[in-house]
Amino acid sequence: MANTFDSNFSRKIMDKVLVPFQTSRTISKNIITQLFQGSFDVKSGENVDVKRPTDWNVSETPDGDLTAETESDYLTGKATATVQPQLTVFASVKEFDEALKGGGNPRFFNDMARRLVIKMELKTAEYAMKNTALLAGTVGTPATTWDHIALGGATLVGNGVPRDGNLKYFINPYTEIKLASNQRSLGGETGSMDANKNATISKNFAGMDVITGTTLASYLTGTGADRAGTIVGTPVATYLAAKDTMTQVMGVTAFQANLVVAAGETVTVTGRYRINQATREAVVDDTGSQVLFSGTVTNTVTLDGSGAGNLTITGPALYESAGQYNTVVAALAASDIVTLGGAAVTRIQPNLFFHRDAFVLAGVPMEKLNATDTSATTEDGIHLRVSQGSDFTKNKNKVRIDLRYALGTMNPFFAGQGFGTP
Repeated sequence: MANTFDSNFSRKIMDKVLVPFQTSRTISKNIITQLFQGSFDVKSGENVDVKRPTDWNVSETPDGDLTAETESDYLTGKATATVQPQLTVFASVKEFDEALKGGGNPRFFNDMARRLVIKMELKTAEYAMKNTALLAGTVGTPATTWDHIALGGATLVGNGVPRDGNLKYFINPYTEIKLASNQRSLGGETGSMDANKNATISKNFAGMDVITGTTLASYLTGTGADRAGTIVGTPVATYLAAKDTMTQVMGVTAFQANLVVAAGETVTVTGRYRINQATREAVVDDTGSQVLFSGTVTNTVTLDGSGAGNLTITGPALYESAGQYNTVVAALAASDIVTLGGAAVTRIQPNLFFHRDAFVLAGVPMEKLNATDTSATTEDGIHLRVSQGSDFTKNKNKVRIDLRYALGTMNPFFAGQGFGTP
């Protein structure tokens, strides 16, 4: 096929792709996407940092005399958004040209846009799963009733997350079947609906929008029945050490020999309890019991022959005397019992619940490959590029649609993994 000289060729393609791209999105429409807008450019590198919110202690005195009081430390952490691998769909100019002229598959552009969305949202959901701090329910137990879903909302609010209309709960599609047995009408919205509205099965249930998630991530637990061990040494528990990553390294031993601990697995620590980030009081559940501290393993680790190694968890257990960023009632200590959730050799897919401000997805502008390239930005800051070019060595003309984005965690304590209870 001869080269097309239509200067609007790439723009026409973008016009066809942008709307189905935007209307196919679900999970990426429920996290903040504008915070880092404009921070990335072709010279900014692979990461962009933004300051985390600060926190303060409040002194209580009978007469206002602060002589014996401890002044709050001004400590600012940074949240880092990291550029993800570039996503590209490409085909011959002929295929695009025929689709534009009406001679091709009418779903040509919709299917391309949807495939880009699915890949982006798979990566987004996987990232979110690995960067959650909270746990609702028992790992590996399916959520089958509405009270299991409500536990996610209670976990967020009970940990001090604001109930401000921005709480989300994404469920496995098959969970919807179980919920339907308790509520015969799920959803019910009519009229023009995009994928996000179509996936929403309940608005403002326990303060959350409950949404079907078709791109939820999973992990496979390792071989070996011994999934409990102990802490070795004392994990660093200061905000100064954790403020930029909101992670904590936990030395462990006495697990199954050579156990593979997958990214996304949860750990709980016996006898160590959470505090509410707003009130700084212990979190107490519906049975009157304090809620155990839990964290999520961020990177896959293979323990040694003694079942020992270092686990990096997100949602650190912070504890300092009069600490303004404490997350636990008391610090983790050597010999504390650590338990991995779920059974051995099991595929586990958590539901995800979070506040919209837990994570950030930022569009990353891309350089033009050709003067006739067309770039576009969705209303919430995600960038797409359409490029046309020739491969002279292969005698081919191609069109490519590119997407590049970055993911970051603003606050892991604003997000959690959701399960049912036995």
